[in-house]
Amino acid sequence: MGKREQIHRKDNIILFPGIEKRLTKMGIDSLHAKNYTEAIELLNEAREYDPDNEEILLGLVIAYFEASAFQKAKGLIKEMLLRGIGDYFEMVDLYVTVLMQLHEYDEIIVTVDALLEEKEVPPDKLQHFLTLLQFSKKMAENHSSPQDEQPDNELLELFSVTGLTEQMLLVSNLAEKNIRPYLQEITEYLKAESGYPFLKTMLLTLLKEQEINVPVTVHKLSIEKSVIPTDLPDVSVQPKMGDIKAKLEWKLQNSNPALYENIISLVERIFFITYPFELQPESNFAWAAAFHIIANQYFGIDSELTTFAKEYEAVAEDIKRAIEQIESIEKISYSNL
Repeated sequence: MGKREQIHRKDNIILFPGIEKRLTKMGIDSLHAKNYTEAIELLNEAREYDPDNEEILLGLVIAYFEASAFQKAKGLIKEMLLRGIGDYFEMVDLYVTVLMQLHEYDEIIVTVDALLEEKEVPPDKLQHFLTLLQFSKKMAENHSSPQDEQPDNELLELFSVTGLTEQMLLVSNLAEKNIRPYLQEITEYLKAESGYPFLKTMLLTLLKEQEINVPVTVHKLSIEKSVIPTDLPDVSVQPKMGDIKAKLEWKLQNSNPALYENIISLVERIFFITYPFELQPESNFAWAAAFHIIANQYFGIDSELTTFAKEYEAVAEDIKRAIEQIESIEKISYSNL
């Protein structure tokens, strides 16, 4: 046994050395698999053995956040800040993100003001925190005023708020509002060459939910198309996506369920970003094969194009085109986060 390894005791039971590492790995794996309740349980157990471990604590914060346990995430981040665990500015940024979910804009203002007063904010993060401060002051004013006193011509400022997180929060706040007063700004954002594809899908979903039945132009991924939101399929039940998922289920759900779940997450992410466009090639067999090959690459598994073409009864050139599009869309997606 190495000198640094310790024997842990729990309820008078001797546990093997390194158990916190195994619990941490299992917790992070559960987090990646979106099993947030399980991740929280495992990471909390790992935390009992290694309470200062940054990986455990940060994983737990993210698990709380994804499980919408924002108060617990807030409390844990505050504890990490007080104990000096993690990169200070990244933790403050994460803390502010959680506060936004809780609509605690006054607390954000106090936090960012204190941060800026320290005059030690890295130059590459200064504008980000200034934007957060401006946004929070605006939201604090809106929350302190009665809803019916807000002017009809109030703007979302989608173009002036540049960060994806801030824009997503702006849009998420529209879910409980009548979006018609903002319709002109939303349609301008949808047709602009700039803007986040992910956010444009969120806006289109809101337009559909609120039964907007006038044509709007959508520009994303170098494609432009006029659509009527009420005529669009729900983003979660796009016919092409459903057919591709069915083909993958038939191939993999029983033989390799772990790989299948990861591929389905990839399919849903790609179709969310590309909504409402239906990308070429037309062959859903080729797309299913392409998603299978891409997922294999993520797991470090080599895939022969010709083998998959035979297995999925698809044209190899179509599979290659689909792979190129998936990789391009993934690159755009991650560059925006």
